Amino acid sequence: MNFVVCLKQVPDTSEVRIDPVTNTLMREGVPSIINPYDAHGLEEAIRLKEKVGGKVTIVCMGPPQAKEALKKAMSYGADRAILLSDRAFGGSDSLATAYILSMALQKLHETEPIDLVFAGKEAIDGDTAQTGPGIAQRLGFPQLTYAIKVRELTETSITVERKTESGRQVVQAQLPALLTVEKELNDLRYASLPNMMKAAAYEPETWDAKTLPFDVKQMGLKGSPTSVSRIFAPPGRSGGEIIDASKDPASIAATVVQKLFQSNVIMVNPLAKGGKR
Repeated sequence: MNFVVCLKQVPDTSEVRIDPVTNTLMREGVPSIINPYDAHGLEEAIRLKEKVGGKVTIVCMGPPQAKEALKKAMSYGADRAILLSDRAFGGSDSLATAYILSMALQKLHETEPIDLVFAGKEAIDGDTAQTGPGIAQRLGFPQLTYAIKVRELTETSITVERKTESGRQVVQAQLPALLTVEKELNDLRYASLPNMMKAAAYEPETWDAKTLPFDVKQMGLKGSPTSVSRIFAPPGRSGGEIIDASKDPASIAATVVQKLFQSNVIMVNPLAKGGKR
């Protein structure tokens, strides 16, 4: 089978700081890592390749330095890595990013039909969870989101268990399909020494804006209907009020209730069913 993993290099958010003057991210000295959710998608693609046979191709959109993330991904056992890099891609939001990635996947699909696409549920530097579904929509692939377990994979279909707000859901789709995955899907492996040596010598392919018939109106800033106007750190929380109820519990209880009414935590005349105005 032909598996494709959409991967993104992101700043390690545990190390990111915000400039208090400019309210922008301070990226200097911040290490870049493989987006954690994407890493679990890669792990699952490699596991399925080992189980049923096939090929794993990684596709990443980013600056030239994203090659390091691709090399690291190759050390886990992938077979091919493609970097989509061009200044024309700069400033793309999730909609434009999905367009660029889908065009690359369409080209791959025409030469080597894709069976399954993996993407993390979201990137930790954006948290939109829109790129994977956007790719699926453009390719016309069924999308199975928030996958936490692959129950069955056949030549024509896949059955997965997905996380929902109320519990778990088992869904099935015909191939080709796209999965967005959660971290619960699997445990990440360590790279083997042979694969690390192979990855060190591997040079990822680079595709630019001239490689495919891109529509410039659908990528970069021109193709991005959303933009980040400001980034800021949320204000710190002030300490709560402490009331000593050891001396006069009854009086303190009345004071607390009064404060709850004043802050509208408790309403005098709740407008619930059966309530009176």
